Amino acid sequence: MTQSEREKVKSEAAALIKKSGIYLNRQEEENLEITDFGLGDFYSQGLVLHTYVNTERACAKELAMFPGQTCVEHRHPPLGAGNPGKEETFRCRYGEMYLYVAGEATAGIKAKLPETKNGYTAFCEVVLRQGDQYTLAPDTLHWFQAGPQGAVVSEFSSHSDDGSDIFTDPAVVRSGSPTAG
Repeated sequence: MTQSEREKVKSEAAALIKKSGIYLNRQEEENLEITDFGLGDFYSQGLVLHTYVNTERACAKELAMFPGQTCVEHRHPPLGAGNPGKEETFRCRYGEMYLYVAGEATAGIKAKLPETKNGYTAFCEVVLRQGDQYTLAPDTLHWFQAGPQGAVVSEFSSHSDDGSDIFTDPAVVRSGSPTAG
């Protein structure tokens, strides 16, 4: 992704976040993290993140997703004695998010799988609309997709360590840099 493409994505994501009623200051907008998970198709499989805080005990983020955009399937594994892995709560602030977790598959899911279809195995659907929230236990396999208007989702979690995430698709790369992908 070129620098001008990154700036365009940041501007579009900031506008989407503002639609949700959440204010980011200029510096926060400039520091938005963009990732395509190393797959090279950002608008299909990617997302934009703003991290407010990420300490050893807590993390808070905003996730901005364009219409039909997917965050690839992954899980947050245990990280040693006393650390069962990342627990996270998603709260939908704008649009709809289709969340998929391991469990009994939902017939006729709302999401449209990306063309590659690599790495998607969890199909128990949870639909989050504005004001809805859902908490995932540590080490829960999951992926999610924005609805037709896009989505802004707040994530509240224990410490986030992107480098330890395990992705179902071995082609995924998640560096955690401000301009990843």
